[in-house]
Amino acid sequence: QVQLVESGGGLVQPGGSLRLSCAASGVSLDRYAIGWFRQAPGKEREGVSYVTSEEGSTHYADSVKGRFTISRDNAKNTVYLQMNALKLEDSAIYYCAADPHGLGGLTDRDEYTDWGQGTQVTVSS
Repeated sequence: QVQLVESGGGLVQPGGSLRLSCAASGVSLDRYAIGWFRQAPGKEREGVSYVTSEEGSTHYADSVKGRFTISRDNAKNTVYLQMNALKLEDSAIYYCAADPHGLGGLTDRDEYTDWGQGTQVTVSS
């Protein structure tokens, strides 16, 4: 229904910054909540951040509060995740996902019906 493509990942030193992009095609994102998730090797996929559809409220996992910022650009049909002050434990494959109900969430992954392929973020000195 909606195709999502992540980009912007790469190798960065601790304390550095990256901006991830989630570009959508097929359907406008304005009625979707968009979430960012990440999965490190040997670990479960965890919710990082999400933005709701209508009011555009943003939410963050405790581990990234104050460091990550999620934002929408509806004109570009893109959602961003600005990641600052990156830590080693932030290394993971980052996925964006779309929730057609518009509410999002960090733990209810089944509510997200469409997922991107992921982009690798590696934080290393």
